[in-house]
Amino acid sequence: MPGPQVETLVSNILKTLPRVADLDAAVKEVQSGLDMLMAGLSQSLAAELAEAREIVARQFEDIEILHRHSVIQRRPQWYFGPRPNGLHWPAVKEYLINSKGWNKDDVDTIDDASNEVVSLLENPTKPQFSCRGLVVGYVQSGKTANMTAVIAKALDAGYDTVIVLAGLTNKLRYQTQLRLFEDLVQRNPLHWQVLTPNEMDRDFRAPPQGGFLSHLDKAQLAVIKKNVSPLGQLRHAVQRTLPAVLSRLRILVIDDECDQASVNSARGELDMTAINHRIRELLSILPAVSYVGYTATPFANVLINPYRGDGQELDDLYPRDFITALEKPARYFGTEELFGRTPTDAENVLPEEEGLDMIRDVSPEDERLMQPRNRRERDTFQPNMTDSLKRAILYFLACCAARRTRGDARKHMTMLVHTSAFVSAHERLAALIEGWVDIHRHEILDPSSEMGRALADIWEEEQGRLPSEVTDAPPISLEAIFTHLPEVLEALEFPVENGASDDRIDYYGPPRTYVVVGGSILARGLTLEGLMVSYFLRTANQYDTLLQMGRWFGYRPRYEDLPRIWMPEDLKFRFRALAAVEQEIRNDIEQYRVQKLTPMDIAVRVRAIPGMAITAATKMRAARQCAVSFWGTHRQTFRFEHRDQRRLRRNWDAAAELVSRADALALRDQSLNGTGVKLWRGVPRSSIQRFLETFAAHPTHADLDQAILLPFVANGDSRLDRWNVGIVEAERGKGSDRPLGSAGSVKLVTRARLKENTEVADIKALMSKGDIRFDCRNEVPADGGWEEMKAERLQALGQVPLLLLYPIDRDSPPQRESLVRAPLGAVDDIVGYGIVFPGSVTEGGSFVSVELQPLSADEIEEIAAEEEAQAEAAGVI
Repeated sequence: MPGPQVETLVSNILKTLPRVADLDAAVKEVQSGLDMLMAGLSQSLAAELAEAREIVARQFEDIEILHRHSVIQRRPQWYFGPRPNGLHWPAVKEYLINSKGWNKDDVDTIDDASNEVVSLLENPTKPQFSCRGLVVGYVQSGKTANMTAVIAKALDAGYDTVIVLAGLTNKLRYQTQLRLFEDLVQRNPLHWQVLTPNEMDRDFRAPPQGGFLSHLDKAQLAVIKKNVSPLGQLRHAVQRTLPAVLSRLRILVIDDECDQASVNSARGELDMTAINHRIRELLSILPAVSYVGYTATPFANVLINPYRGDGQELDDLYPRDFITALEKPARYFGTEELFGRTPTDAENVLPEEEGLDMIRDVSPEDERLMQPRNRRERDTFQPNMTDSLKRAILYFLACCAARRTRGDARKHMTMLVHTSAFVSAHERLAALIEGWVDIHRHEILDPSSEMGRALADIWEEEQGRLPSEVTDAPPISLEAIFTHLPEVLEALEFPVENGASDDRIDYYGPPRTYVVVGGSILARGLTLEGLMVSYFLRTANQYDTLLQMGRWFGYRPRYEDLPRIWMPEDLKFRFRALAAVEQEIRNDIEQYRVQKLTPMDIAVRVRAIPGMAITAATKMRAARQCAVSFWGTHRQTFRFEHRDQRRLRRNWDAAAELVSRADALALRDQSLNGTGVKLWRGVPRSSIQRFLETFAAHPTHADLDQAILLPFVANGDSRLDRWNVGIVEAERGKGSDRPLGSAGSVKLVTRARLKENTEVADIKALMSKGDIRFDCRNEVPADGGWEEMKAERLQALGQVPLLLLYPIDRDSPPQRESLVRAPLGAVDDIVGYGIVFPGSVTEGGSFVSVELQPLSADEIEEIAAEEEAQAEAAGVI
């Protein structure tokens, strides 16, 4: 470790570097400064100065940028990390640590991730270039921080102009403009030419005469709303720029939320939407440009068809040069943290796999009181206060008091209420909530009143619901809550945030305490500061829209234990399914990277959830032309109609018939006699097809729907001619009352259900990763991950599909005391199945399974409402 004198000298050398020619000149200037302080001081500190010079010199050494998270088009490496004499990144880094209070680990994470992105851009020393890339982050996870670092490093590396396309609304453009201005421009204000105003309702405008892109001595920044008019203004400015000037520019275009509006959603392949056309047009007239899209929901982007009908490459926004997935940051709350992840051992689910106990129910009765039955009633419908909304409001007030007790009175605090896409409903609901609080204001402050006791009860109920390690913040007593409630109620405001509202949220001034009511404008990109409580009824029929609605994802420093979300059961199911889809996309990107495929070789596969489109249907033209693929995947049933005895018995009989036929064909593995393992090898495809035709998976298993799965199994590929079939039994499980065909009585496994849904038994996972080695235990080690074990099995057995049957105990109590699990409580024993398919997820090109059935009339109406709401928010109607 260098001593404090050496650290000071290192700092002085680094500060001097941008003003001088090289390292030696910087050292000489520091020496002169020392001698001005005291004659001969530089000589007495010669050893320390030499050590400081060596430390700085090492920072100039090239580093190898490892593409650990990227699928790339291979090209020569040109970027070797930031240099200490850079103008922009060193200043941003120092600002993050010293002024914004970031810890070193977080800054190092941003540093490494942005290095990878910058290295994937095109080399700015080339005379002409055109690059397309995609960065996949997480909702509310710090994408803007990564963008800022990428911009700073790209400028230091030779780019000189940055155009940021920032959302569809003035609010989003303004938010991004101010963030970049504060974090980036103000670090070196004399070295910037900012081309867009720091004002809410203004955007880019081309100068009256000539082009504007002529400030070659300064970095240029334009933050532009994705709307036809400002994009048209930008095109005019570029076209008016002198060719000699334009040819010298090295332009970085960053498209924030690039799956929104940028993707061509017109109905004809070459009939582009206006915004998409403007972006394409802009890129086509820039001689040296790298375009990078940022999104947490890449469903639309990776489904763009990169080819014309004649097979020629289509110059769309497809990320043909790279796709990179940012690592999940530490302390981030996302879909997995809230809704859990697929367990590795279904019989012994770990608490961290269950998801945090932060979701609270909104009953169907409360939904009906809060939402009109159809669009025709939207203009006259009056929402009612419901028990669940009252509880959410009281809990939010208590949270605000708790944060004030913890010393966060100078922080913003927010509750989100999002029940409708229609702006006409927002004013009524906000007025209802404000009126209810006003009426009960004095009761809320009185601990002995009915309302005060209700607040106390909900606060006490919510304590201890999360693991203690979630936060380091101290617990808060009821006395402290009631002490700070008066100032909470005094500060409380009830803004409406939508495209028609004049009373908008504002986090740029003093601390605000908001109960904000809004619609789609809150569902994309807009950060709600200090969000603690969400009351959420709005559903969506698209993966990307639904995931972006999760404004509760993100960071909650010093109040990680407080956030809660009220939502209906069906919405919880959709988010839980979406968590698996989101992770599957990132897993697939990793598989493509390992296989050294390029973005032009693949389009990421996305699994369907019934009744939900992956993205807007008009963005999925290419996807509709793709075949469904199960190669290299594993699939399982984990939802059951546990009250339908007829269906349960029919499925049991289907499994019994399968094993009995396999025995009749003498396919049982006799080498396992005496071990208790029941395994049949070489079962013909026809027997598997018969089983899948007879077995009725729960309708929510889109990927196991007969219309999807059976055609794939029957596709004629020889790898599916012969199957291994096994029965997974519990070592000490009780025996089944009914025989499973010729297998006789089988030992039942235990699978408790999630508490939240009583109509459907959702066990979250049927398979354990160890089951992958069921037919090759001696050849495959038990300590790998899902993908490693599938690869090991493939190596050991070759291309052999595996079907596993799981007889499940109808009672199935939880293995341990659990807040989220309940006994299965089925009317009969259940049988489920899992399949391990051979092959690789990367083979065969582009695969996606789309929705299984036409959307219902209500769902079509919902999509229409969403599109109308987005148009209202964007000011189009």
